[in-house]
Amino acid sequence: MEGPTPVSALIHAATMVTSGVFLIVRCSPLFECAPSVLLFITYVGAGTAFMAATSGLLQNDLKKVIAYSTCSQLGYMVFICGLSNYTIALFHLSNHAFFKALLFLGAGAVIHSTSGEQDTRRLGGLIRLLPYTYAALLVGSLALMGFPFLTGYYSKDLILETAGGSSTAEAKFAYTVGLITAYFTAYYSFRLLHAVFFGESRSSRTPLVHTHELTPRMAFSLAALVLGSIFLGYVSRDLFVGFGTPF
Repeated sequence: MEGPTPVSALIHAATMVTSGVFLIVRCSPLFECAPSVLLFITYVGAGTAFMAATSGLLQNDLKKVIAYSTCSQLGYMVFICGLSNYTIALFHLSNHAFFKALLFLGAGAVIHSTSGEQDTRRLGGLIRLLPYTYAALLVGSLALMGFPFLTGYYSKDLILETAGGSSTAEAKFAYTVGLITAYFTAYYSFRLLHAVFFGESRSSRTPLVHTHELTPRMAFSLAALVLGSIFLGYVSRDLFVGFGTPF
């Protein structure tokens, strides 16, 4: 989260922080031979989802809120691996890459447009100056929340349904914690949007006259991720979790 924003987007969406989930999925035959380890994974994943979401509630740095949301979503993926549903974890991992990259690059667009300002307490009122960036961040935030029929909905809702439909104690625990975490996710996502784009500007350092919308090249990058954040879950759900799929 302290690095350049495009690097943060790449790390949080596709490479470093997601490799642990991918490793668990690839080693699933070994984990299936160790039920006590799966139990441990379930509780650690649920606890991570909750811990990171509560941390995200109180952050004021634009990128830190999104970074903690990554940690929280990884908790979802880990606890569903602990419940032996590895395909759903990989499905959410794939979906998450799109809307998390969109959120980070959208945050980068705000930071770029306001001459490097990341503190949400010094922003506000940008919806009139950055309507395109606001629309992109709104799509990414709704997908992160699991808003119906966006990409995040198809995998995040399935994680909660699968955990809630299981009769084991650890699954019920993970479901309860995951449901509470989903409410926290919606809260800090809307809190971020409201602090950055609504109300009056609280900037004391960056004159609003220098705030500008994205260049065409940056706008195209966000547009590609917006399309993925809206349609990817619907398009790929049969591949990952469709009935009879060999995936």
